[in-house]
Amino acid sequence: MANQGHDLPLYEKIWVKRKFQRVIDTLILVLLLLLLSYRLFSSNNFTFPWFLAFICESWFTFTWIVILNTKWSPAVTITHPNRLLLRVPESEFPPVDLLVTTADHVLEPPIITVNTVLSLLALDYPTNKLACYVSDDGCSPLTFYALMEASKFAKFWVPFCKKNCVQVRAPFRYFSDIATNKSEDSLEFKQEWLQMKDMYDNLCQKIEEVTGKTIPFQLDGEFAVFSNTDQRNHPTIIKVILENMGDLLDGLPHLIYISREKRPQYHHNYKAGAMNVLTRVSGLMTNAPFILNVDCDMFVNNPKIVLHALCILMDSQRGKEVAFVQCFQQFYDGIKDDPFGNQWMITFKNIIMGMAGLQGPFYGGTNAFHRRNAIYGLYPDEIESERKGKLEEKILIEKFGSSKEFIKSSAQALGGSAFSANDITTFNFIEAATQVSNCEYEYDTCWGKQMGWLYGSISEDVPTGLNIQRKGWRSECCTPDPIAFTGCAPGGILSTMLQQKRWASGLTVVFFGKHSPITGMLFGKTQFRAGLSFFWLTNWGLRGLFLVCYIALLAFCIITNTNIFPKGLGLWIPIALFVIYNVHTLLEYLTIGLSIRHWWNNQRMCIIRTTTASFLGFLSAMLKLSGISDSVFEITDKKPSTSGADGNNADAGRFTFEESPVFVIGTTILLVHMTAMLIKFLGLQPTHSGNGCGLGESISSMYVIVCYWPYLKGLFARGKYGIPLSTICKSAVLALVFVHFCRSNVIS
Repeated sequence: MANQGHDLPLYEKIWVKRKFQRVIDTLILVLLLLLLSYRLFSSNNFTFPWFLAFICESWFTFTWIVILNTKWSPAVTITHPNRLLLRVPESEFPPVDLLVTTADHVLEPPIITVNTVLSLLALDYPTNKLACYVSDDGCSPLTFYALMEASKFAKFWVPFCKKNCVQVRAPFRYFSDIATNKSEDSLEFKQEWLQMKDMYDNLCQKIEEVTGKTIPFQLDGEFAVFSNTDQRNHPTIIKVILENMGDLLDGLPHLIYISREKRPQYHHNYKAGAMNVLTRVSGLMTNAPFILNVDCDMFVNNPKIVLHALCILMDSQRGKEVAFVQCFQQFYDGIKDDPFGNQWMITFKNIIMGMAGLQGPFYGGTNAFHRRNAIYGLYPDEIESERKGKLEEKILIEKFGSSKEFIKSSAQALGGSAFSANDITTFNFIEAATQVSNCEYEYDTCWGKQMGWLYGSISEDVPTGLNIQRKGWRSECCTPDPIAFTGCAPGGILSTMLQQKRWASGLTVVFFGKHSPITGMLFGKTQFRAGLSFFWLTNWGLRGLFLVCYIALLAFCIITNTNIFPKGLGLWIPIALFVIYNVHTLLEYLTIGLSIRHWWNNQRMCIIRTTTASFLGFLSAMLKLSGISDSVFEITDKKPSTSGADGNNADAGRFTFEESPVFVIGTTILLVHMTAMLIKFLGLQPTHSGNGCGLGESISSMYVIVCYWPYLKGLFARGKYGIPLSTICKSAVLALVFVHFCRSNVIS
């Protein structure tokens, strides 16, 4: 019986049956093809708007084929950490390096980073097998100070969590959710709880006092290295805050602060550059075979997540083919009914689970466990050969850079052997780590090109994942119960839009670049269906282009009294398509326990963000690809929410407007369609002998106005809830230009 237990897999993949959903998805595809066929064979109605509608609807049909392919065979991964514990002694668990990135102490307050780090230090895993590296791309002494103070608190917090089997190990979340008035709690626990609460409150107070001052403290002692530094111009700063000197099980993990060198004349490659520095620095000190990377706002929600991930990576049957294990973002502070459409619950249920049934999900940039030798550029079939024969030092220098210490550690990582921390002293580590963190180190190496986190896009995660999977690696989705990580959802409409714009811009660059899914399918080992599923991700910006064209075409037809929808019986095709699609998506939401309001908010926001943020992202990507301007990396505001999921805050769920191009586009679309409907109701449309505007165009235009209802309220509201006058003026000018264009191009 014992042998049978050792033969059992550490994880299983179960494919979900969805016959009914397949039928409806296929029916929607049939209706889309019928609409295209009707356009092709109705030559008597052919006009330029008709042709443009055909182009847009062809793109929508292709997008639906991509979605249908992705959703066709979803899978769920089930891990068995108990089997891993029986099979592998705790002393033989592999080391894991924990990489945390932060870039701005204002938009990403130090208290958030501190909570993430504390939750990582308290993982249910041998502490002598963990090392936490924090990259501060803002070179902020405030972040370093917060980590120093947090390390003192960690000496009490980590034992408290493990002794009392605390689940949520970010103290900010733990103390907001847990009360001590339960009768079953022991007096000892209540006293410990109150003591920990007081200590955490003192920690928060210290950090708040320092961050609130104009001159926080004197830059001397440990902080002297921050003198005369600028966020974009400073030398490398590396500080070992915690070190598990005796390799003790009951100690604390290593905690290292890193702020890589930045100089104005060198491109720092945003988060991808920071991740590559973290990879090299961690390779020098601990060189763990597995790496977990998280954003500074992603707290550990399941302290056993490392064991769950290792079940996949260490499985004797299929684990060797897995390059990374992805735990997808979920949010602790999501507002009820998702008014800004940024919680992605149905997307995870359909798209991510669908990808899990293929070659694996995409790399999401955070909450991912990586195999180090996959990050170093190895193919799955090269692992054994690398262990049998050593690469020449010259080749290693060309790939990894000139650091002798790092060459040694990378050779051992590629060969599958552990790199002992005893081989390098703290002084030598800092000296070598400083070298691999300098701006010039990557020059003439493979970093950011063929290995590590790839450069060239502000969405560094997707090309990095695609580059790994094109080599034949698989990925897996890890969905333990409770969920692995929770983070901060964007707090308002502007934060959501800027995040979507950044993603759309970066993904469009990927779509047209050398790491596109197309090149992975044609010249790599990306499976066809898997590559097609990645189109759903990389064509976000293109969706904005075609949807804006289609929505503008609706207004054009109403103003010029032309049509793009069929008349008579043919009109039932788009009507049936609209009704079946919306009923189908509504049922998907209701099936997993979401409300009708949640469904409508997501439908509305899909239209708004695609026609504004995604469209702007596409334009930004085109400017970058044409060499006119570079993309700007806009950090998402990650300030902790003051309201819970119920939305107690007065601003929760309400649209607050500021001066931004994303609001100019949305307001323009609203004004154009309101003007078009006004022209129709007042009978100001031109008359001609051709087919005039019909019911389909009017209903579609009214649907667009309903989707933009928050903008309509913003036209008449005041203060932060009202659209700024400058934005309204810009949008009015653009709307008048469009209406004038339509009136001057009336088709008779």
